[in-house]
Amino acid sequence: MKSNIYLLRHGQTDYNLKGIVQGRGVNSSLNHTGRWQAQQFYESYKNIPFDVVYTSTLQRTHQTIEPFIHQGLVHLIREELDEIDWGIFEGVAHNKILESTYVSIMKSWTEGNLDVKIEGGESPLELHQRQYPFIQELRTGNFKNILICSHGRAIRALLCGMLGKSLSEMDTFLHNNTCLYHLQLESDSFHLLLENDTSHLLKESV
Repeated sequence: MKSNIYLLRHGQTDYNLKGIVQGRGVNSSLNHTGRWQAQQFYESYKNIPFDVVYTSTLQRTHQTIEPFIHQGLVHLIREELDEIDWGIFEGVAHNKILESTYVSIMKSWTEGNLDVKIEGGESPLELHQRQYPFIQELRTGNFKNILICSHGRAIRALLCGMLGKSLSEMDTFLHNNTCLYHLQLESDSFHLLLENDTSHLLKESV
């Protein structure tokens, strides 16, 4: 059976807007723009016969696909879809120390040092280990059209896991709020059809 997987990043939050780090430990909610983005996505994709909607445990993903839940779709919450844990940087506004550390961490990851992490946080390898059972759940499931709402870094890692890429390639996947990745699963293999698509955002936010 061929399955279509629609992988969506959550809508904008005030943390996004203000440059404050929000990982697994920050349960922020959508702002006005984020709710508008969520509604725009719904209007563009409401006619797809989704069998199930998956979200992380964090409310910003629930709010992003809320119109689909109200439509009566099965909603499954998976901690495997939570954002990476940014440790001591959770809830911290961007500053010179944070940005310097972040650049150093990203460099380490792209060089293949995937066990490196922010103090108190989660490494890419730990994130992948957390996500692996969910990838297997997708492979063994019987759903034809699947909507998943997750988070920026989590989506990057998830795509690497699904497509058989090294986690050192995470940053080759770009993401904006409510961007869409469309994949097909066939014969146990995932194929990427669409990436970082925001064409559903047809007009400027008000």
